[in-house]
Amino acid sequence: MKYVITGSTGHISKPLSLQLIKAGHNVTIVTSNPDKVTEIEALGAKAAVGSIEDVPFLTKTFTGADAVYTMVPPKWDAANWKEYIHDMGKNYAQALKAAGVKKIVNLSSIGAHMPTGCGPVSGIHFVEKELNAIEGADIKHLRPGYFYYNLLSNIGLIQHAGIMGGNYGTTPLVMVHPADIAAVAAEELLALNFSGVSFRYIAGGEYPTTEIATVIGNAIKKPNLPWVNFTNEESLNGMLGAGLSKEVAENYTEMGSAIASGEMFSDYYQHKPVLSPTKLEDFAKEFAAAYANS
Repeated sequence: MKYVITGSTGHISKPLSLQLIKAGHNVTIVTSNPDKVTEIEALGAKAAVGSIEDVPFLTKTFTGADAVYTMVPPKWDAANWKEYIHDMGKNYAQALKAAGVKKIVNLSSIGAHMPTGCGPVSGIHFVEKELNAIEGADIKHLRPGYFYYNLLSNIGLIQHAGIMGGNYGTTPLVMVHPADIAAVAAEELLALNFSGVSFRYIAGGEYPTTEIATVIGNAIKKPNLPWVNFTNEESLNGMLGAGLSKEVAENYTEMGSAIASGEMFSDYYQHKPVLSPTKLEDFAKEFAAAYANS
């Protein structure tokens, strides 16, 4: 089988590619960075160097593939982040249709049922819609929870203020490890037994923010580490102070507000999956290592 994997050697795309290669399949990895070619080839894959903003490149790369894994990487300098994400969905749909690809596994997100009000995830909502419109294609959207490794953004806050925090209110965070997402993506791509349009949630657990602070605090030997609930204004100003652009900071603040309201996770609870194996306590060891090296 011939697979095309977007996302270069990222947290999901690399372990996904390795699982497909191990199973004996032909894998092409799309990367925008020519410096990644050697690493990709060392994995046993072929590198396709180009941009997902380039539809002719995507079309050529996708042609002949039995299945394609799509994802939209962050665009930190986008003038309108949601619009950019949607535009990349249009590019994927146009290229996949032109290339005649019939099996697609797409990295979506928890909260993708929300066309508005969920920051960048509302852009991903429209990626789903663009792919769903490809006539005759079978599409599986993966909707993972909040990535554990996003908690790493709290390292500076812990070091300078002795707290963790966010504008999530008291809503438990539905969280998952990228390795578990890669395993599910590999399962879907190896079986290719999905038909029509469907989605699948992926989560390792649902954690109150106070529990997150306790688990992370114990791992870094700060057992009384508190979680502080920020207002939207405090969250926005904190991200701006940390150097994020106004566009990115506003989108993340909006997503945090969608978490606090419970709406971002509402559809997940209606389609709750069997939980993945990697738990917060497992990730806490990775957090502690990153914290020690920061």
